[in-house]
Amino acid sequence: MTKIRSVILSGGSGTRLWPMSRPEKPKQLLALTSAHTMLQMTAQRTIGDAFLPPIVVANAAHADQVEAQLNEAGAAAGAIILEPSGRNTAPAIALAALEADPSEALLVMPSDHVILDVPAFHAAIAAAMQVVDKGGLVTFGIQPDAPETGYGYIQIGEEAALGVYRVERFVEKPDQATAESMLAEGGYAWNGGIFLFRADAYLSALEKFAPEMLEACRAAVAEARREGIRVYPQADRFMACPSDSIDYAVMEKADNVAVVPVAMGWSDVGSWDALHAISACDAEGNVAHGDVIAIDTSNCQFRADQGKKIAAIGVSDLTIVASGDDILILPRGRSQDVKKLIEAMKR
Repeated sequence: MTKIRSVILSGGSGTRLWPMSRPEKPKQLLALTSAHTMLQMTAQRTIGDAFLPPIVVANAAHADQVEAQLNEAGAAAGAIILEPSGRNTAPAIALAALEADPSEALLVMPSDHVILDVPAFHAAIAAAMQVVDKGGLVTFGIQPDAPETGYGYIQIGEEAALGVYRVERFVEKPDQATAESMLAEGGYAWNGGIFLFRADAYLSALEKFAPEMLEACRAAVAEARREGIRVYPQADRFMACPSDSIDYAVMEKADNVAVVPVAMGWSDVGSWDALHAISACDAEGNVAHGDVIAIDTSNCQFRADQGKKIAAIGVSDLTIVASGDDILILPRGRSQDVKKLIEAMKR
């Protein structure tokens, strides 16, 4: 039976959840939806006899936090690959595939997503293995419940195995009208960025479609510095690697790509609005974390760091976050605009 090794991608910065998520402690290292951090919850989804210890690909600046959090969660890593700089998902996964045994199936997961129905996820993984064992590349399609314009879509083709379908095409993030049309038509899934394939199948695809990327990653791993489970790819070799996503570099070009549609309570927690949507609310629709006093207030989200207090009277439909020396206030529905704030502050 093919062993499955999770590959957890932990290099993101999570800027849309500023001011709590910052470069020194990004979203995946925060406890946003439970007592555990996003990284810990991701690792805990693949603890069991069917799974090998995870390979985590992370920013070198977060090495101590990543290792400590995984150990605390009882999900110690088999290896932590520490990128000198981010080069997008395709090279990050290549580093992990080169570190793994070629015959292992790699379950690639972002470190900062929520999956509420883990048994449904495991059932989807089992279905995907029918194709993975034959050398196929599988992505997991999230059942859409709204005409979301912030995600890419996958058009589902004919059935290739029980519960597994050929990918007809990948669709870029659509405008509102296109998203509504696809939802009405049916046969589309959100591209959640979760993948499953054998290490050797992924490396073969890179050799075919992105040989320069594979060559740079091979050289970076061959000359890597190792300290226990920590792997530091050679910086100059890795920085010579083209930067590209797995979708563009491999999945949209290969002809052996399949999709497993799954409803598993998934969210990428990509914004304050998304976090509010999956959080438990009180009778007035408020979500409060930390020292919060709210009177005559409805449909608001409040988050306060330890030592901070938020007091609100007579407001509705706001997100208010007090973290560090910063306070964020914005109307619900505008949380995607936090990126504009970050850009303005950089200027």
